Amino acid sequence: MAEAEHGSESGDGLSGAEQAALVRAVELAARGAGTVLPNPVVGCVLLDAHGHTVGEGWHERAGGPHAEVNALRAAGDTARGATAVVTLEPCNHTGRTGPCSEALLAAGVTRVVVAVRDPWPTAAGGIERLRAAGVDVVLVTPALAAPAEDVNRVWLVATRLGRPFVTFKAGVTADGRVAAADGTSRWITSAESRADVHLLRSRVDTMMVGVGTVLADDPWLTVRDSDGMPIGPQPLRVVLDSVGRTPPGARVLDDAAETLVATAADFGGGLRVDPAAVLSELYRRGRRHVLLEGGPTLATAMLDDDLVDEMLCYTAPVVFGAGRMMLDGGRTATLVEARRAELREVRRCGPDVMLRYAFR
Repeated sequence: MAEAEHGSESGDGLSGAEQAALVRAVELAARGAGTVLPNPVVGCVLLDAHGHTVGEGWHERAGGPHAEVNALRAAGDTARGATAVVTLEPCNHTGRTGPCSEALLAAGVTRVVVAVRDPWPTAAGGIERLRAAGVDVVLVTPALAAPAEDVNRVWLVATRLGRPFVTFKAGVTADGRVAAADGTSRWITSAESRADVHLLRSRVDTMMVGVGTVLADDPWLTVRDSDGMPIGPQPLRVVLDSVGRTPPGARVLDDAAETLVATAADFGGGLRVDPAAVLSELYRRGRRHVLLEGGPTLATAMLDDDLVDEMLCYTAPVVFGAGRMMLDGGRTATLVEARRAELREVRRCGPDVMLRYAFR
């Protein structure tokens, strides 16, 4: 492909059209959030020799065609001689679908731009397979790959660490309280924030709380509509309950969703549940995204054990001045020991502000 046809190249070796296509591929990948677990979200854009888009696709559901296959179907015969821009290395194995590397070769694609290498050994090798067949493959720099890493953070972290990605969510006052001095906490945040949380719940496969939250709030831990009724597929509910204090009539034990009560006898022994052991078992069961809903004691313990990957703070324009804080205790004694997070997203939810912080 001539540089003049694609526009000026970046220091990364990508044309302007390819950089724009990578941005678009990330947008497409995000559409698979909540429908592809335990698989990755992936987006693909196909460009012709003039840098024009001839096909787009994303991984829409687990077990369905991959992003590259959907893009190739959209492009038809115009895929021959095209450039494929993908957020994740094309797979090189046969699972419920065939290898995307072979699909690209069969379609006559001559150049592939890859944002992130596949960390799963079973599927990796697509880059090498394509290069062996004479395809020009470019692996982009970390700076350009960052958005593709972020959009697929759940699957990438889970695959690399061998445990589910953990999102800690909290609704807090402007001074960091999750409950007033008398224990009341409903509702600190707005209806818009609560609706956003239910959307988040619909995109995870597991929700987790400590038994203290069950005893204090008796939560359902379900995805619900605006009328408060369960809707759609429900995540697995997990209660960390060292000595089995969950009441038989607790809402979390109803038949709206499956529930795992993790005790110290089954996960860790002694007097305390080992959260890492619970996460390992969840990963073995095919779970990839845990939403940690509370409370402060469990969240602090998991932060101390480096088991939280991101934190979502829904901050309301309310000040208590007293009451329970978002975190409780912890091992950090000095500023030097504090964990540093990166602010990745700021968004309004009605009168509230959602802040997303990444720890890795």
